[in-house]
Amino acid sequence: MNITTGILSSLRPLSSHSSTLIKFNRCNQFLISSFTSSYETKKLQSNWNSTFWRSNSMRSSSASPSVAGEPTEDNKPPKQYPWLIVGLGNPGKLYNRTRHNVGFEMVDAIAEAEGISLSSVSFKALFGKGSIGNTTLLLAKPQTFMNVSGESVGAIVSFYKIPPKQVLVIYDDLDLPFGKLRLLPKGGHGGHNGMKSVINHLKGSRDFPRLRIGIGRPPGKMEAASYVLRRFNKQESEELDFTFQTGIVRMLLLQGLDKSATFVNSQKPLKV
Repeated sequence: MNITTGILSSLRPLSSHSSTLIKFNRCNQFLISSFTSSYETKKLQSNWNSTFWRSNSMRSSSASPSVAGEPTEDNKPPKQYPWLIVGLGNPGKLYNRTRHNVGFEMVDAIAEAEGISLSSVSFKALFGKGSIGNTTLLLAKPQTFMNVSGESVGAIVSFYKIPPKQVLVIYDDLDLPFGKLRLLPKGGHGGHNGMKSVINHLKGSRDFPRLRIGIGRPPGKMEAASYVLRRFNKQESEELDFTFQTGIVRMLLLQGLDKSATFVNSQKPLKV
């Protein structure tokens, strides 16, 4: 062992604290330069700096796993899922403006208000995509006929991995007074065949919000099946058009389900 090696060995830092390492580094700079040539000084100093920074880097990585501001597993922002708004109805001109198609008409009103085109066909539905605030909004009108609407809804939910609580289904309800809206966070199908299909294709889940639109009871002895395929008269159409402008979807996405439900469910039904 030469004198330089002995000095470096005796001065090897015993503390892992950075300030101690810096003091030893400065001390060794002086001793190395005193007992070695210029070439040896640079070589030994290089070896020392490599050891110093490697030690300091290992200590820093164990204390702070990420750079400030860089997301980690613990502080990653939650993933934002889109909202899916589905109107139930039957496709084709034959069923246009009938009572069973008020879900379609509500979605059309939303699309017009938010500037969303429903001209594309995807997932067996007339489909559109837009946004309200920072939330992506998907609009759909299944073209599979009412009784198998779930085929379309299930496909969209599966593709976009949308949680059920962000799937709003809009449909007609015989048991609500004409023009009355009822927004609920979950529930059964209530005998509605379109809702039966949706629930079946969402793996039996009933935990998704729904907006029911009252179309009233059939007059006299008219059968329900015939009544739901009956068109609205001029006065009914005008009053429903006014109902569709409530801005319920914008309120739902910006203020949440609770506030939206309170507002919608407290409204008085239209008088026909």
